[in-house]
Amino acid sequence: MPEDELEDLPGVGPATADKLVENGFESYQSIAVASPGEMSNTADIGESSASDIINAARDAADVGGFETGATVLERRQEIGKLSWQIDEVDDLLGGGIETQSITEVYGEFGSGKSQVTHQMAVNVQLPPENGGLDGGCIFVDSEDTFRPERIDDMVRGLDDEILAEEMERREIEGTPGDDEAMEELIAAFLDQIHVAKAFNSNHQILLAEKAKELAGEHEESEWPIRIVCVDSLTAHFRAEYVGRGELAERQQKLNKHLHDLMRLGDLYNTAILVTNQVASNPDSYFGDPTQAIGGNILGHASTFRIYLRKSKGNKRIVRLVDAPNLADGEAVMRVQGEGLKPE
Repeated sequence: MPEDELEDLPGVGPATADKLVENGFESYQSIAVASPGEMSNTADIGESSASDIINAARDAADVGGFETGATVLERRQEIGKLSWQIDEVDDLLGGGIETQSITEVYGEFGSGKSQVTHQMAVNVQLPPENGGLDGGCIFVDSEDTFRPERIDDMVRGLDDEILAEEMERREIEGTPGDDEAMEELIAAFLDQIHVAKAFNSNHQILLAEKAKELAGEHEESEWPIRIVCVDSLTAHFRAEYVGRGELAERQQKLNKHLHDLMRLGDLYNTAILVTNQVASNPDSYFGDPTQAIGGNILGHASTFRIYLRKSKGNKRIVRLVDAPNLADGEAVMRVQGEGLKPE
């Protein structure tokens, strides 16, 4: 939204409009869903003025009121589903990873969490008829897991028919059997993955805010941001806030971070995919003692929770632990050199 339209809000002059835009409040909707305290702290605007601006934006953007279930159903038609390219997993998830939702994937080391984020960074770029969302990816890397070589493997692992269609769509001359054409196609896929390494929890929170700006910049482009991957969500928080005395502060910061990601997904119709570490519950006498860290804050914030666990060889069990509209269940996939594949 152009800055001069923000000036239509009561109390917003040119200087205030500049502050709002510089701090990511670029539309009526992004202002309407902010809190006065947040706007006051980030945009250096008095809390009373921020409250007036937010209320005016809510009226202008027509948010915050009640609507019928039929209207909600109609709006949900805009939600995209990102395919895993594995029928059994897609069926388990009701079609794939949803936009405007947080999907959490947790599991022990080596269970395939980072493989899922890399695969989705590739799949999201495919057109809807091939299970993608015709969009780009933002990858927040907190554990030094992102590897462009893995993207290379996974692009090569796509079906030849899909590869040929992608070459035609991206105006690359050649065939999947042509090495030079494949290198050009892989470079095109990598160009639509925006990677940032998070050095600590504060930096990670900042990167989520920057991701919102980047999504806004690409909103009207040929490749809008359709997935944000955070691998892993909890590593820095777990390392920096140790012991029960620091638990409350850790959970508060994690809660803010999750709400920033939620807002990004809602504003730009983007899927949020986060990986999570696990701990072993010593009080568990029966069943699997593995539990996701992050507590109830993360449990309530995640729309879909997926537990990955190792099986024989390269097999992985994908278990849907929690979803608002789907039954719990399990599916099997393989983690192979060319990516995630059916059993």
